[in-house]
Formats: sequence, structure tokens, C-alpha cells
Amino acid sequence: MVRTRVGYAGGTKENPTYMSLGDHSETIQIDYDPTRISYTELLDIFWQSHNCTSRAYSRQYMSIIFYHDEEQRKLAEESREREEARRGVPIVTEIKPASGFTLAEDYHQRYRLQGTPYLIEEFQSMYPDGGWVDSTAAARINGYLAGYGSQSELSTGLDSLGLSPEAGEQLLRTVRGSLR
Repeated sequence: MVRTRVGYAGGTKENPTYMSLGDHSETIQIDYDPTRISYTELLDIFWQSHNCTSRAYSRQYMSIIFYHDEEQRKLAEESREREEARRGVPIVTEIKPASGFTLAEDYHQRYRLQGTPYLIEEFQSMYPDGGWVDSTAAARINGYLAGYGSQSELSTGLDSLGLSPEAGEQLLRTVRGSLR
């Protein structure tokens, strides 16, 4: 994946916020390179990452896939049918056309990164206008902090993340042992 961003989609309310969602759901927007990961692989990750068989207690947290074209719709529906057959129980995930995405407030972005003061300070100084939310490097570091990736991938790609040498070393120490 290139980048993810947290936000709100699927509703009609203008300018939803966390405190005033209206009829939107919390969601993530994924930018990805199809030469590195396919839409089908992203769908597989989606099905493995949450309980898609029980209804959420509110629309805010519902299981939903927003598609951008007919090919994505077809693949999403096929994957839902496969997952339902595999699990042997009904899937409640909805599949709907994407109709817009509102970026969530900065404090919802890069949760793991924001919990690491030395890194968030570094990104805020690199992007004083808040652009760190769209930073591919911030997205990658957030993933490493959440335990995704490998120690060798991080070590090899560390120089491309734009961190100071001190922050890079602290990142390596922070994630040591938690990566796959």
C-alpha cells in the first residue's frame, strides 16, 4: 500500500466530523500500487481483519466496502460470496458505490505514530502545515509501529523515510522484536 487515511464516507451530511457524523461511517481510504498488491489481495486482508458476521451497533462502525468502478464492485461481491461460503454463516458487510470521502480530524490519523512523541514531533516539524497526514513515510512508519513489515524491510528502507539519524535509531529500537 502507498498510503491510508482515516475518514468518513457513505452518508449525505455535509462536512461530517467525529462528533457530528450524521449518516456516515468511519472508514479508511487506501491508495495502493496495483503492481505491488491487487484489489483482490486488499479484499482478503479486509475479510481477515474484522468480524463481518455481526451487525455493528451503529452505522458509524458498520462493515462496508466502497467501490469505485464496476470491476471493484464485481470483485468485492465475489469475495463476499467466497467468504460467506468459507465461514458458513451470513456476512453483513454492505458493498456500496463510493460517493465521497471526508478526511477525519488530524488526531484520528496515524494512531500508532501519534503515540510516539519523538516521531510525531519529527513529522510535524517536517510538515508544519499538517501534510504528514498524507505522507507515505508516515503511513509506513505507522504500519511498522503496529507490527507490520519486517525488521529487514525497515532497516533497508530506513534512509528513504526522511527521518533524522537519531529518530531512525529510536524507531529501530522501538519496533525491535515486534515486527514479523
